[in-house]
Amino acid sequence: MHEAGFIGRIEWAVAGRPLSGQQVSGDRCAILDVGDGGVLFAVLDGLGHGTAAADAADRATRVLAENRAEPLDVLMVLCHRAMAGTRGAAVSLAQFGTADSVHWLGVGNVESQVLTAGPIGLDIRATVLLTGGIVGYRLPQNLQPQTISVRPGDLLLMSTDGIVIESPSTIDLSKSTAEITADILAKHAKDTDDALVLAARHRGGPAT
Repeated sequence: MHEAGFIGRIEWAVAGRPLSGQQVSGDRCAILDVGDGGVLFAVLDGLGHGTAAADAADRATRVLAENRAEPLDVLMVLCHRAMAGTRGAAVSLAQFGTADSVHWLGVGNVESQVLTAGPIGLDIRATVLLTGGIVGYRLPQNLQPQTISVRPGDLLLMSTDGIVIESPSTIDLSKSTAEITADILAKHAKDTDDALVLAARHRGGPAT
């Protein structure tokens, strides 16, 4: 699965595939226009593999689409309620707007980072502080979204634990997000798990 596009001036792409031998992946994503050039990105990793994992993640993506304007902590609680009785999932949310910041929140092991071009190569500007738990089964009591600063050209990278990137220095920020996600899936996906990676960045200038 490879998808890419623009919402306003935000360029995004996602690439993913199921575990070998499975027809469906339990790794899911949502790319939701929240208005005024902003986008809500969600990456979900349903516990385990196959249709049961996919069902859990799909319930959450539907809730996110219906409530996209809510704060991130509220969205996480709504996902938790929607996935009650399922296997549950790891969930990371990131709201990327036209301003110089990203708001994000993660429960479980879906990693999110912002990468930036440094003076001597690629730097990690920030990494989301993940909270332990399983959305749909055991949600932490204190959900505290983080806000980090970004610049036009910085890359938001979100990936399930089926993707293992040992060093971000291998990522070429000059490429499109579609090329970046395709490269990461091809080179860094584990053979023993579903895998999904999402990349987004603000291209600078006003929204069109």
